[in-house]
Amino acid sequence: MLTIYGVYRSRASRNYWMARELGIHFQSVPVIQARRVADPLAADAPINTKSLAFLAVNPMGLIPAIEDDGVVLTESLANNLYLARKYGGPLAPADIAEEGLIGNWTMWAATEVEPHTVEIILTYDYGAENTDEGKAMIARCVTSLDKVFARMESHLDGRDYLVGDRFTVADLNLAEVFRYAMSQTQLFDKHPRVSAWLARCHARPAFKAMMEERLKELAD
Repeated sequence: MLTIYGVYRSRASRNYWMARELGIHFQSVPVIQARRVADPLAADAPINTKSLAFLAVNPMGLIPAIEDDGVVLTESLANNLYLARKYGGPLAPADIAEEGLIGNWTMWAATEVEPHTVEIILTYDYGAENTDEGKAMIARCVTSLDKVFARMESHLDGRDYLVGDRFTVADLNLAEVFRYAMSQTQLFDKHPRVSAWLARCHARPAFKAMMEERLKELAD
């Protein structure tokens, strides 16, 4: 059985979304980020990224991680590529060409997009978006992302999804990375195809179900 380690309010969200898209029965182990725990090593602390029990799964102390029939993986985007390949269906590549394209888009997301979008979301998480330093950080990220959005805008000309004219794991992976930039509405206003593509991804029932669980965490 698939086990997903990590809370919904983390990169684990993309693995929870993927599992729901595939209809996989899974176990959730809600490992929280150590920075959100007053004393992560206390005896009564919730399981977190510094807990010995979790470090036995991922010695890097980062979430998410997954375990599936003895296979342990610790990179969220790669986790989804694995799940698509193993469980198949329309989210998976139909042939070697699609596998290459899906892998290419996913690596592009990890190297060219997420380094900037994650800085934006973390600036908001730390409540620094209105400080001089925070504003400068966001401005730098937006400048870098403008080229990224333009690349996506061009690719989506005449198509609804990234690969194979259908929603695939590539769309899911990129949608989760682009979601971190949603506070920067000017980027989406300037690139309407990207905005419409993200809206299509977020209209999927599996995404909505994942977000419901995420909102429950935020309310706790």
